[in-house]
Amino acid sequence: MQMYSVTQSKSSFWAMTRLAIPALAEESLVLMVTYTDWLLASWCFSADGDATKAAMGLMAYVMWLLPSFFAVMAIGATALIARWVGANNLVAANRALHQAYLVGGLIAILMTSVVWIFGAQFIAVMQLTGDAAEYADQYLQVVTCVIPLMMCSQIGAACLRGAGDTYSGFRVKVVVVVVNILVSTLLVTQWFGPPIVGWQGIAIGTAAGYMVGGTILTWILIRGRAGLQLGWQGLRPNVDVLKKMFKIGLPGGFDIAVLMFSQLLFLALINSLGKAAAAAHGLAVQIEACAFLPGAAFQVAAATLAGQYLGAKLPKQATNAVWQCLAVGGAIMMIAGVMLFFCGLPIATFFTRQPSHPTTLEVANLLSIVAFAMPPLAVVMILAGGFRGSGDTRWLMFFTTVGFFVVRIPLAIWMCFESTTIPWIDLEIAGLGWGVIGAWYAMLADLWIRSGMMIARFLQGGWRLVEI
Repeated sequence: MQMYSVTQSKSSFWAMTRLAIPALAEESLVLMVTYTDWLLASWCFSADGDATKAAMGLMAYVMWLLPSFFAVMAIGATALIARWVGANNLVAANRALHQAYLVGGLIAILMTSVVWIFGAQFIAVMQLTGDAAEYADQYLQVVTCVIPLMMCSQIGAACLRGAGDTYSGFRVKVVVVVVNILVSTLLVTQWFGPPIVGWQGIAIGTAAGYMVGGTILTWILIRGRAGLQLGWQGLRPNVDVLKKMFKIGLPGGFDIAVLMFSQLLFLALINSLGKAAAAAHGLAVQIEACAFLPGAAFQVAAATLAGQYLGAKLPKQATNAVWQCLAVGGAIMMIAGVMLFFCGLPIATFFTRQPSHPTTLEVANLLSIVAFAMPPLAVVMILAGGFRGSGDTRWLMFFTTVGFFVVRIPLAIWMCFESTTIPWIDLEIAGLGWGVIGAWYAMLADLWIRSGMMIARFLQGGWRLVEI
């Protein structure tokens, strides 16, 4: 098995490029699937108005939410494996791999049961009603079946990234994308005759993709890759490794949990404004995703570089590597932000095919706002990768909590609605009534404040001193 240690690279810049490019390609493929689903929902079900778009908006969040349930093990495994590969301790790295799969499997079984039982109640809590809620429920019933294979995809890719291998995830994602797009298109469109399934065909394509991806990644690890090899004999609880993994992963997982809960609360506020606002928000989020793809890719690179350099006792190189990731990834994101600002309407029209439709115009307005969010979003995403790779997840949890519950949610309530009543004390406060646009301004304020706090922590340097 070939070992991928960034400390053996010619320079940190070369190592960053080697890690980031496959990760960027992989994230682009993921986005291609999302865009295909949106196009199918918009073009093939236009007779349903905004109902399918609103349902797709919630389901896009769900497809981000479900894999995030494995964040504790993924974050902990990435940090530990990166440290131990950097220290040339492959025995310990393999122990971390097995513990991540063991606990991840138990979580997958639990989450499958919970989503199966409470899925419809979740959709109701998220303020979707009528046809939109029915479409969302049909989608969720299908993808619930493949939650265990989502775990295999998330945990397997995280472990390989910690070992410095981002190429395997990219190659698998190519196969996943082809399967997803072909199955969804075959089942939904009339290109090959009458639609076989209809709306649920989009969900079946997504499930088929996860099924293939999770199976292939697990098989790669069973055969052995990047110094890691998965086997039945290692799937026994190892208390020492689990303690280390939970020490890093629990704060990181709680950070993700806070992020998920806050995002869902934010989405519920927007959904309460009606299907049109929900559709505009959902589509705008998916379009802006193309702008933060570099952030996701260089976040992966920053995590691996920080972890392996610190494992090799090279803190200066770890700092320089994360700075390089931020400089390159941030520059690309800002260029993408400029394009969104000037080309928002044509891009939105491509998805809706209705340039003068209110939803299309609202999406264009939202994209002009998000253009100003690219600099702080780059900081938040890429520095978060560096912190997680080093094991410094407690501060991330604090920053996320402050950003969402002190800044974003209160500002969103004030800016979205004409007035709001504070529970328990029945105090009514006048608001701005800006609707979904107000929510996006609140998001902008959160990102700028959170990025400032994260830069301060990075410059302070305590993240380099975390012991695992």
